[in-house]
Amino acid sequence: MSTYPSLKKSDTQYRRRDNDWRLFLRLVPYARRHGKLLALSMLLLVPIAIANAVQPLIIGQAISLIRQEPSVYEFLKNRPLMQGLNILEGLLLVAIIIRLILTGYQGYLVQKLGQNITAVIRDDLFHHVTSLSVRFFDRTPVGKLITRLTSDVEALGDVFSTGAVGIVSDLFSMLVIIGLMFSLQWELASLLLVILLPISLVIVYLQKQYRQANYKAREELSMLNSQLQENIVGINVVQLFRRERFNGQLFRKTNERYKHQIDRTIFYDSAVSAILEWISLVAIAGVLVLGGSLLLGKTITFGILSSFVLYAQQLFDPLRNFAEKFTVIQAGFTAIERVTNILDEPIEIRDRYNSRISIYDAKFGYIDEVVANLESPNPNPTPELGEIRFENVWFAYKDDDYVIKNLDFTIRPGEKIALVGPTGAGKSSIIRLLCRLYEPTQGRILVDGVDIRDLPQAELRRYLAVILQEGFLFAGDVKSNITLGDNYSFDEIQTAAQQTNIDQFIELLPQGYDTQLRERGTNLSSGQKQLLAFARAAIRNPQILVLDEATASLDVGTEALIQQALNKLLVRRTAIIIAHRLSTIRNVDRIFVLKRGELIEQGSHEELVHQGGMYATLHQLQMLGA
Repeated sequence: MSTYPSLKKSDTQYRRRDNDWRLFLRLVPYARRHGKLLALSMLLLVPIAIANAVQPLIIGQAISLIRQEPSVYEFLKNRPLMQGLNILEGLLLVAIIIRLILTGYQGYLVQKLGQNITAVIRDDLFHHVTSLSVRFFDRTPVGKLITRLTSDVEALGDVFSTGAVGIVSDLFSMLVIIGLMFSLQWELASLLLVILLPISLVIVYLQKQYRQANYKAREELSMLNSQLQENIVGINVVQLFRRERFNGQLFRKTNERYKHQIDRTIFYDSAVSAILEWISLVAIAGVLVLGGSLLLGKTITFGILSSFVLYAQQLFDPLRNFAEKFTVIQAGFTAIERVTNILDEPIEIRDRYNSRISIYDAKFGYIDEVVANLESPNPNPTPELGEIRFENVWFAYKDDDYVIKNLDFTIRPGEKIALVGPTGAGKSSIIRLLCRLYEPTQGRILVDGVDIRDLPQAELRRYLAVILQEGFLFAGDVKSNITLGDNYSFDEIQTAAQQTNIDQFIELLPQGYDTQLRERGTNLSSGQKQLLAFARAAIRNPQILVLDEATASLDVGTEALIQQALNKLLVRRTAIIIAHRLSTIRNVDRIFVLKRGELIEQGSHEELVHQGGMYATLHQLQMLGA
């Protein structure tokens, strides 16, 4: 189990490679897909802001009407008091109803918009992640990816659903309120504006501090999830080697760092709320002091002063909402930055051309037969196909630390080859290069005379089948784990099971082919999972078959059944077999002996034994062990 060091300052330092505006622009294409929904939610801001802003004005008019002040509107002056009050009460009721109904509907629209954008981004992120090369996953903990696909994407959707649209709403409300205040009395309006501007700068500063703390908190959350995922996946090792307490201490330290960063975000968020509460009280006091003096000087009426007291409260409500939503936006910007870091990760292995070049076409010139070979593979493998050629191939997982060095060999169509060598010799790396999970650092690999970089990845991987030492099963039934989403009939599934001698094992399951398998197939034994991997290969009828210690998990009886099936499956097919038990590869055509990424010996079993090299030494050691 790996340990996770504490975050260094350089690692968690807020990285503003893009400013906020550019980060926001990354979301614009997603918003355009739902332009009508966005436009309607924005249009509703106008009547909502007006309905909200006129309420203090109506209340002030009611007070002026009762006191018979000169600031009463003309259409109310010549009416009886009760009639005028009834009109104002009706207008106030209409304004409240309009605000409540439209606010609820507009809130529904922006939430729907946010969820739509979130769903699209999540789809794009998942598609991009699954298109990245294996090299990316070698250096990226799974927990970090899970965090970015879940909580980061949710925070990103909030940028629109409760953030951006909400901030526009609050700004528009403030502008309407300020406009109405200046239309009533410019001195009191100026006082509130003077209080508003500096406090806005303080809030912006605190929000920047919040964003830095939020970025660090999300980094710590990623590490927390990585540790959690690692411990769950490796629970057998954790319990067998009594690592519960030690791993618990590691988790506790990361959890404490995460809690510390969350506490910082809470502090800055609370500081904004507290400052706004105090400032709103100061604003009301200022309005009462200045308004009282103006009232004594008969510059304003009591109704206007009452309206400004209400406006002093109402003006800071949008600012308070603005601060809360700005906090959401800051968290969203952090999420955008983290998500776009993944989306900007280059796809290392791409199909070189838009037009597909078929392996069959390259060999025989059948230009029109391209996709047909994918959808309907040849039921009888052709012995002339399946040539594999490595031409001066070099490969390193990082920098110049080469694990494959100048490999140059040719495997003829239909030939059975075994790869032998000590651990770290490069056997599995050869398979990964052949399947194009990695690209060679130098040199090239050809299948039937075509550089595999010129072939569509889907076709290349349909043309060959790999059976690994540990078969991975997905949650679902047995049938779906054999077909893996391809369109095969039930008859084809049964035929593949019969060919690999596993049909009897499947029939013994509770629901046969419809038996539901748990995640990673935990309700099957290792051998049973491996049997299904053979059926996967058989149903695809590949031209090239790769076996990476494929029978290591099988007992003697099951291995005998599989060996019978393999004898049929390998007929007229090119095969590459990785095996540590040399007794299982005596009958192959040639054996390649690898050492530190170099091909040092090749030949049949008898030839290599007589040579007295590394293979002979390995053979003698295994014979002595037996």
